[in-house]
Amino acid sequence: MMRILAVDTSTMSCSVSVLDSGLVIAEKTLVSKETHSKHLHEMIERVLDMADLDISDVDGFAVTKGPGSFTGLRIGVSAIKGLAFALNKPVVAVSSLEALAWPFCFSSIRICPMIDARRGEVYTAQYVSKNGMLEKIIDDSVLSPEKVVADLKDPALFIGSGALAYQEILTGHLGASAHFVPPHMNVIRAAAVGELGFRKFGKRENDDVHSFKPRYIRKSDAELNFAK
Repeated sequence: MMRILAVDTSTMSCSVSVLDSGLVIAEKTLVSKETHSKHLHEMIERVLDMADLDISDVDGFAVTKGPGSFTGLRIGVSAIKGLAFALNKPVVAVSSLEALAWPFCFSSIRICPMIDARRGEVYTAQYVSKNGMLEKIIDDSVLSPEKVVADLKDPALFIGSGALAYQEILTGHLGASAHFVPPHMNVIRAAAVGELGFRKFGKRENDDVHSFKPRYIRKSDAELNFAK
């Protein structure tokens, strides 16, 4: 038995879930333009209450490390690092792109999660299903949607806010070979973060609570403006 509290704050959605040995027992997801710091701790308390657990009953924590919103990632990672440190519990960090792709791990076609990175770009990676697991074939990167599909010839499943924002471009290049999920499935669920976290705990792939940081991939707007 292992109870995991999982959190995602990498995009406009904020999601919290409690899992017991990989099974979801409570979850809450909110999509809002407000900062996640306004809702996250209240959502954690609410989900624990729904699961009839105290924070001390949690055996470990899982959180998305990015890529995604710089501010959102800092809020989620800081909150989980604080809880893990205070309770002396282990923590694992999960790719937000992998968490977005995870519900489609049995897809028969290439899986292409895309998070809108603004400025005409998306955070993206590519996976294929292998024995019910995700195998990454293209690493996390930040690209224009045109570059994402430039070398694609096979059918692909596009997921996430980036797929929603640039569906016309993707369809224009791939035609009927571009596949999309229903709108409500373009959100990262903390349940997926927790399931991936549970598997990482099983492989002893824990992260160091003191040293791990969000993975932003590209520089912040402030850094880019300073460089100019």
